[in-house]
Amino acid sequence: MSDFDAIDSLLDAVGPQAELPPCHVRRELRERARLSKAQVARALGVSPSTLSGWESGRDPAGEIRTKYAYLLDGLNAKLATGSETEAAPAAEQPVTAGTAATVTPLSSPDLGQDGDGDGDDVELLVAPEPCVLCGRPAGQRVAGFAQHLTPADCRPTATGAPAAPPAGQPTAQTSKAPLRTTRPARATERSKGPARHAFQETSGPVDLIREAVQGALAEHRGDVDAATAALVKRAIPDAMRLLDETRKGARYDVIAHPWIPDILKKQTARGADQIWEARPKWTRHELPPGRHEVTALDINGAYLSALKTHLPLGQLEHSTGLAHDRRRSGVHLITPPEWEHEAVLPNPIGQRDEPGPLWVTEPTLRLLLRLSGPKHQLCEPPQIHESYTSGATENLLEKFRIALKDARDTAIEQGDTVTLEYVKAMYSKFVSTMGESNYNRELYRPDWMHLIRSQAFANLWLKALKAHDEGLAVVRAMGTDELHVIGDWRRVFAEGRAVTEVKVKDMYTAGSDVAEHAGEGE
Repeated sequence: MSDFDAIDSLLDAVGPQAELPPCHVRRELRERARLSKAQVARALGVSPSTLSGWESGRDPAGEIRTKYAYLLDGLNAKLATGSETEAAPAAEQPVTAGTAATVTPLSSPDLGQDGDGDGDDVELLVAPEPCVLCGRPAGQRVAGFAQHLTPADCRPTATGAPAAPPAGQPTAQTSKAPLRTTRPARATERSKGPARHAFQETSGPVDLIREAVQGALAEHRGDVDAATAALVKRAIPDAMRLLDETRKGARYDVIAHPWIPDILKKQTARGADQIWEARPKWTRHELPPGRHEVTALDINGAYLSALKTHLPLGQLEHSTGLAHDRRRSGVHLITPPEWEHEAVLPNPIGQRDEPGPLWVTEPTLRLLLRLSGPKHQLCEPPQIHESYTSGATENLLEKFRIALKDARDTAIEQGDTVTLEYVKAMYSKFVSTMGESNYNRELYRPDWMHLIRSQAFANLWLKALKAHDEGLAVVRAMGTDELHVIGDWRRVFAEGRAVTEVKVKDMYTAGSDVAEHAGEGE
């Protein structure tokens, strides 16, 4: 290609972009066509969370924008043609029990596929249709196919033939929208062995993880090290697909690319933003007289447990004043209280040299408010000057967390190091790349990243408080998972590898030189 050809190609790429309708119209067209987010996202080659962003305020660019515009134009034309051809018969013929079954989207929070509401892929049928899996009457459509929601309801008839539809209901041959029969055959073929693409057509989130591991081991002929390296390398996109799977039927949409205030943006390319995460980095200055056996405890799955935290759902909104709304979450500019217990417990805001106001996250603020309350009375309440918050829920990532936890527990029980390292990489990289990262373009939530990290730090601090209240001497607290104590810690913490347990990382004897020993690992 000559220099001028390259320039011509570049100029061609700068041409006008395809026109897109407003965001609410995009969603309306998809819903009127009875297409799920998963169906549309799969056709466009993106994730459902990315499609959610396009339906709530973000626009695609480049070739994918052209494809999306083409799809929306086609849906608009199809729906317009369908409404014209059906208008006259609809006006002439009243709706009766014998009319073709109509479909009502599930909009009630009580009618979601998994009880979580907003069943985007589940539709309630006014009249039952034959299930595509067993042939018995089903009252729901899932992703466009009539089928049962639970395995107990989905069972073949005694003769093995599809059950006859109820009286007055059209058969599959005479129905206006005949049922497709290709999906069961495809599912049967995939059940013969591990899927080539582990995140397609599976029965649940944990299966996604298991099949990904089986596929990697098969691809690398059982080489554990090679399979582990391959899985860790793809941990970020796999975690995003797992997130999409666990969000199916959820009540809240994940807004993947909201507007972000300047305080959450890096000031320089290699710099940091203005959020203080309150990372513990504390060593006790003086021990009780004598020499002591110190146990360094390792907190299991710190970031995995921290996925259960109050996350803002939508765009952060600015507010001022001292009131704290527990129904919302975000970041807050506060003046922290004085901490007078440095001799026995770390400062809950971490080791900060600069005095004055600072931006902290929701977990840090809630921890300070808790410690200033009537139960503990360890400090004064923090002063809140201004906040950026949104409506929040503590369970936004709960199914995602449980899927990873269950896979981790099974891997530990079976001695499966491949799955264990894969799961660890999934949740750790998921947290670390949801900010300004080139490795994860599907999710840009630096606020979530700070909140989850801060929750892990707050969880460690609360373990230090529990140890102190139970009579143990807290010697050191570091990062998310390191707690050094003196005393019979087994009466306070359960020992093991589960996320609710701790394990021994090190044991050493210390006295007046504890600071020197603790500094050796820096």
